[in-house]
Amino acid sequence: MLRLLKYPKLIVIVVLLLTCAAGYLATNLKISFTFEQFFPEKDEDLEFYKNFIKEFEKDDNFILIALKDKSGDVFNSKFLNKVNTVCDSLLNFKNVRKVQSLTNFKTPYKTPFGYTLIPTLHINDEEKIIEDKLKIENDEKYIGNFINDKKDALTILIKTEDELSMNQNDSLIFSLKALLKNQSFNEDDYHILGKSFFQTELVRLQKKEVLISTLISALLVFIILYLIYGKLLTAGIAMIGIGSSLVLFMGLLSALGRELSVMAALYPVLILIVGSSDVIHLISKYLDNDINTDNKLSVMMTVLKEVGMATLLTSATTAVGFATLLTSQLKVIKDFGINAALGVMIAYVVIMVLIPCLLLIFTKEQLYKKSFTGESINNFAQRAYNIGFHKPKIVLSVIAILVSLCLIGVTKITTDYKLIENLPKDVKVTDDFLYFEKEFSGFRPFEVAVIAKPPYKIDDFEVIKMINRIDLKLKSYEAIKSTIAITTIFKSLNMIENGNNKKYYVIPDSMYDYTKLQPLFKKVNKNEFNILINNDYTATRISCRIGDIGADKIKVLNQDFEKWISKNIDPNKLEVKRTGTSLILDKNGDYITSSIFKGLLLSIILISMLMALIVKNWKMLIVSLIPNIIPLLFAGALLGYFNIELEAGISIIFAVIFGIAVDDTIHFIARYNQCMQSGLSVEESIAQTFKDTGKALVITTIILFFGFLVMLFSNNPASVTIGVLIAFTLISALLCDLYLLPILIRNVFGKNQSKI
Repeated sequence: MLRLLKYPKLIVIVVLLLTCAAGYLATNLKISFTFEQFFPEKDEDLEFYKNFIKEFEKDDNFILIALKDKSGDVFNSKFLNKVNTVCDSLLNFKNVRKVQSLTNFKTPYKTPFGYTLIPTLHINDEEKIIEDKLKIENDEKYIGNFINDKKDALTILIKTEDELSMNQNDSLIFSLKALLKNQSFNEDDYHILGKSFFQTELVRLQKKEVLISTLISALLVFIILYLIYGKLLTAGIAMIGIGSSLVLFMGLLSALGRELSVMAALYPVLILIVGSSDVIHLISKYLDNDINTDNKLSVMMTVLKEVGMATLLTSATTAVGFATLLTSQLKVIKDFGINAALGVMIAYVVIMVLIPCLLLIFTKEQLYKKSFTGESINNFAQRAYNIGFHKPKIVLSVIAILVSLCLIGVTKITTDYKLIENLPKDVKVTDDFLYFEKEFSGFRPFEVAVIAKPPYKIDDFEVIKMINRIDLKLKSYEAIKSTIAITTIFKSLNMIENGNNKKYYVIPDSMYDYTKLQPLFKKVNKNEFNILINNDYTATRISCRIGDIGADKIKVLNQDFEKWISKNIDPNKLEVKRTGTSLILDKNGDYITSSIFKGLLLSIILISMLMALIVKNWKMLIVSLIPNIIPLLFAGALLGYFNIELEAGISIIFAVIFGIAVDDTIHFIARYNQCMQSGLSVEESIAQTFKDTGKALVITTIILFFGFLVMLFSNNPASVTIGVLIAFTLISALLCDLYLLPILIRNVFGKNQSKI
């Protein structure tokens, strides 16, 4: 590397050409979003669900469209015909295999000659529509599912093929919106809910967010660098190095075929601000020397020897912090950890190659002008040294109080995950989600698998009565908004058998009356309803929709339900088990806590091993780790006190914080060791370290702080929370390094000792 510095212009040209090639590759980079990314791997409930859906359809392969009538009453021929036209058109869409609404349902009807199927709604006969309305209002399977209580909106249920690609989702949603527009439905007249819609809209917003976060972060870093060095040229050189790192990183991800997840907006911020840390330490150290035309190369070589190892270790520790996310059981977190670790190391290599070559092309006068900002930062670091030196007991007392408060805050952390708190703010996809939560049964599925034990079958009278008790129990929970089970169909058929009298909307009391319904049930089940029963009649599902009440409350409900099942259902006849995508997602809270502890423990061990390359003393190693544990407690306290749920996205902050926070400690200890090796005492070494690195530590933290605050511009609540938490926690890390670390060194090694 040092030999390459003799040809700086050639190196610059080569790196910039590689950057252009990477930029071209990056244009093909894809962003994906699937709920499966958040499924915990190797989970027993996930394995059960995978086997369950082999016989039954998935619980998330749907799109719901709510169409509103401006008159306030959907029961009019003009509106119903428009809805029916939409349904007929949707049946011709690619990847759509079933479309259901009140306009195309058929209801069994008893005649003197037997049963026949007639339209549930006679959409072209205004008089019959009034009669149909009364029947629909008395049928629980329609209210909350296909029509709201206000009767001013109908839904269309679209069943799609499983596992649609992003292109297929985009095409389907685009065609759907075009169809609604052609049928004179404005955006205010309809709402859409479903996995395909979520994926399309969230990816579109994510692409926009990646672009915005990149531009704002780059502008912010440039302004700060200009204020510090007082030269546009120096700020520009720094941005060329950092920008080249980001482009090469994105290009490499594309070349490797990796797709960006919903957390992709963090990558530009991470590369820009972590890269800025490397740049600042390098440029600041270089410009602190007396430089002229004859000694530029030798000065740069000396700087690289002094700063290079420490910077390599800081990059490695940051990368290790991200890499420990591999302990997570969530694929989206693992992928983020791998990509972020790769990005950090790419930034280090590019900056250490490109920035020295760019600096060597210009003179010191062209690169630096003393500024008020730089002097203020120097004064801040010096004040921190003076306070720690003269008032150590006060500093330690304040820190002890803060740590106590942090420990209390950590105990308040919850994992009460809610979908709405992780959806973008002030966008249609979120407005639509809230509309369905308020007016219909919502989005969260609550699936119950019921399996008959031999020799019983699901449609046996005794089994049906038990399933009915389960269904009624589920309906008793206020949070569960609707249920669909095979008993729902039997009750409807019994009501039809008895002249549509609502009091007969029950399971018949006698085996004789029940047996009369079985042939008709099999016919209706095949033609009109979702897959509720498997082919050999050994298993069925009860499909519910539950409000977005939070994972913790759902967990309590689930425990109560399981307790009730154990007391009221004969296990020799039926096995009852909760399943579905919602259950699997809700279990993330159980895995997140253990993953955080495993990841942090691994991170501490690995980073300690790296730090041992500089800190060749076990006492100093412990002293170095203490100031980096406190910021983790501070981050946990913020989660607890501000009632921020610890969900999958938020869980990465601990790895990010520890990996980045330890960087300042490494730079501090590395310079301190150099001073000690030159023969200075402990106190003299601390003082010289503040003078040499204090400014760089403060500058990098300022950039990190404002860089992560860029996430405030995000529409994604999780990104905003991550940005704010990391920003303020890194401030606490800086204060620990400037105030606590020197005090610990003095107390452990003494002020006047000349070596460690």
